[in-house]
Amino acid sequence: MEKLIEKSKPYGAMISLQFGYAGMNIITKVSLNRGMNHFVLVVYRHAAATVVLAPFAFFIERKVRPKLTFLIFWQIFVLGLLGPVIDQNLYYLGLKLTSPTYACALSNVLPAMTFVMALIFRMEKVNIKNLRSQAKIVGTIVCVGGAMLMTLYKGPILPMPWSPHHQSPDTSSTAVSGIDNKEWIMGSLLIIAATLAWSALFILQAAVLKKYSAQLSLATLICFMGTIQATVLSLAVVRDPSQWALGWDINLLTAVYSGVVASAIAYYVQGLCIRVKGPVFATAFSPLMMIIVAIMGSIILYENIFLGSVVGGVLIAVGLYAVLWGKVKDRKISTGKSVSEVLSNCEVMVPENQNKADDIEAASNMLVCEGRGAPEFNSGDMAISITENNNPKM
Repeated sequence: MEKLIEKSKPYGAMISLQFGYAGMNIITKVSLNRGMNHFVLVVYRHAAATVVLAPFAFFIERKVRPKLTFLIFWQIFVLGLLGPVIDQNLYYLGLKLTSPTYACALSNVLPAMTFVMALIFRMEKVNIKNLRSQAKIVGTIVCVGGAMLMTLYKGPILPMPWSPHHQSPDTSSTAVSGIDNKEWIMGSLLIIAATLAWSALFILQAAVLKKYSAQLSLATLICFMGTIQATVLSLAVVRDPSQWALGWDINLLTAVYSGVVASAIAYYVQGLCIRVKGPVFATAFSPLMMIIVAIMGSIILYENIFLGSVVGGVLIAVGLYAVLWGKVKDRKISTGKSVSEVLSNCEVMVPENQNKADDIEAASNMLVCEGRGAPEFNSGDMAISITENNNPKM
């Protein structure tokens, strides 16, 4: 019984995390509709995340944190610009023009976009004759097709049994036209642009992690840098001081919830699950969030679910799993074994008469493996792995 509970913990954690992500999308949509400025929301969200993450990063990684060089500092500056500033502002604006369900579904093209960018920058290798490469290419095409379908086609409204009202079929649309549909297209393009910025962040972060391996400290620095940059941008754009005011209302809840739950806690919980089950395990739950948001949105926000969004979302989910399957096969081929098999054949030689920090460092440098050798991962693997480990709106 205890073993069963222990094995079920990662599943329970990831499912709970999807509910947390879904709640963030719902309350953010409500807050934006009630007048919350998205520039200000980005500032408050990442300020809250920085405050929560900083103590843990300082104490947990104080002995293993690498030196912060000038080059790494500027790379973190760019990461803060790509993530908190560009991605979050574009996503929030796109969310305001569309719906939470639609935004979550469209965001699932992230691994496919990162794969394409890694391919362009020669961080990813593709052999068209291999089944795993074919899966990644086809999955990317299917993801793009699903995104285009969601953008250009709404279709009829699908009635939900719990919806308080049912609209007549005459109110549905089968083509993109009219003012609402123009906003829908604009919101779609903004979400796609936000996802593209987040993909660029993962590509750069893969390079930074090779030199600055303290992941918790790096996340804190990105949030902190993003908070400063977002504050400067918001002060230049938002001239009305009342826009910065927070009362005991949905706006305060959104800022704190997004920063603490969807950023700080989610980063820690997701990291634990990835350490136990791997990055693909964490990504596999992304479509579940889309389903939860669709149900919550239709109940709480009376959100309409369109046929085009459902079909497009299914295509994106299928393409997502195809890309991830190809990446799993890539890792198995590149290592010759699974990572757990390689590590099981490793003998760690820990020196004596040194302090604990030196022991850890020396042990990592003296890892002796038997068999076919230690695994080798290229930069593309790392970029896609980071993509799998993070949701761009979380």
